[in-house]
Amino acid sequence: MSSLSLTVSALCCVMVVLGVALPFTSDAQLNTTFYDSTCPNLQSIVSIVIFNASISDPRIGASLVRLHFHDCFVQGCDGSVLLNNTATIESEQEALPNNNSLRGLDVVNQIKTAVEEACPGIVSCADILTLAAEISVFLANGPQWDVPLGRRDGLTANRTLANQNLPAPFATLDELKTAFLAQGLNTTDLVALSGMKL
Repeated sequence: MSSLSLTVSALCCVMVVLGVALPFTSDAQLNTTFYDSTCPNLQSIVSIVIFNASISDPRIGASLVRLHFHDCFVQGCDGSVLLNNTATIESEQEALPNNNSLRGLDVVNQIKTAVEEACPGIVSCADILTLAAEISVFLANGPQWDVPLGRRDGLTANRTLANQNLPAPFATLDELKTAFLAQGLNTTDLVALSGMKL
């Protein structure tokens, strides 16, 4: 099996795990038609930006999936990983597992800019990140599925929780299993999300 096929397979597993197993922060009912009347071209806008970015950076799809995974693992899929440091926010971007290793933030900003031009003030960053991860899998020749949307953006980040919940780059297998178990995920999920072989 080629490395591209393995990558696509891993990305597909990642998205299924993130879509089913990890919590969401919104109390609203998520649904696949959430933006149909308020931002009907959302999926096309996101797809175009990611496709254009992938021309110069073939790894951007995997980076966007990882960014989504690191968002969902901390406070649910609320977009909090996108928040920068402020006087009241300690960014999750500077947590040990993320520091100097998160890629794709610039592409998420490009997507948000394009979406805001078409649908100002409508689409949450959390949904943009979720949709970007799904579209990245599809653009890597993986499957496409309907993504439930309607998440609200987190207003705070939690660097401490990111340091606790996200596996460190040097974590042992037992530490990885413990971290995934705390999120309701098993060893199969661990392999899919980390790309490791047991």
